[in-house]
Amino acid sequence: MLIAQISDTHILAPGKLYRGPVQAPDGERATGEFDTAGCLSRAVAALNALVPRPDVVVVTGDLVDHSEPEEYEHFFALLAPLQMPFFVIAGNHDAREPLREAARSAGYLPAAGFLQYAIEDYPLRIIALDTLVPGQHSGSLCGERLAWLDRTLAAQPERPTVIVMHHPPFPTAITYMDKYGLANAAALAEIVARHPQVERILCGHLHRAIDRRFAGTVAGTAPATGHQLRLNLIPDAPLRFAAEPPGYQLHLWRDGALVTHTVLFGDWPAPQAG
Repeated sequence: MLIAQISDTHILAPGKLYRGPVQAPDGERATGEFDTAGCLSRAVAALNALVPRPDVVVVTGDLVDHSEPEEYEHFFALLAPLQMPFFVIAGNHDAREPLREAARSAGYLPAAGFLQYAIEDYPLRIIALDTLVPGQHSGSLCGERLAWLDRTLAAQPERPTVIVMHHPPFPTAITYMDKYGLANAAALAEIVARHPQVERILCGHLHRAIDRRFAGTVAGTAPATGHQLRLNLIPDAPLRFAAEPPGYQLHLWRDGALVTHTVLFGDWPAPQAG
């Protein structure tokens, strides 16, 4: 089974560009513009062209930027050409009710409450967790959400499983983002440690590929399909984006093991012959 993961698409209304802080050549703060819709269209084309083609795509949050219905309409229109099923979760830039309404016809999001669910149709079970806290950039898993996860994992202890969620459950040393991480990762760790069938936890939020051991498994973040977060491990460094290539991840389940590849997409000059 091959799972493609895209993340942090930050789609706006048609015709609008994402604006955010970037690192200027002289080291000062500047504002850059990113065509997040164009980047998502190129990501969809890249996934459709893969051989072998992914069985499924998961989108790990921050689907849109202001959680407006027009943005969700644009987001789902951009994903419509995908030639494989896709499943989404909410990030801190999303809102449950407009997302639920926009995805109603897909049928996998619950009709009320938290936007979490299990997909049972593939060799690798997919469990989606809702870490959204309305009005906050950080995430959390309350007692209700944690209990649901524990029950859902316990129901099929022999099924190899991936958990998808927006906020990574570990600090990354990018301190600006760590301030807005998952508030109660220790409670999640207790549950995951009891369920060894969890092969991997797939996250977004960081706009970079980062991995760490967590509760007996591996948790990691995927790059964004558009703007990447500038890597700065200096404590309390300000948030900056970088003009680095967009990317996605491929998670291949084969022979009882899961291997992950981080893939960049776009066009670059061909290497010169020596």
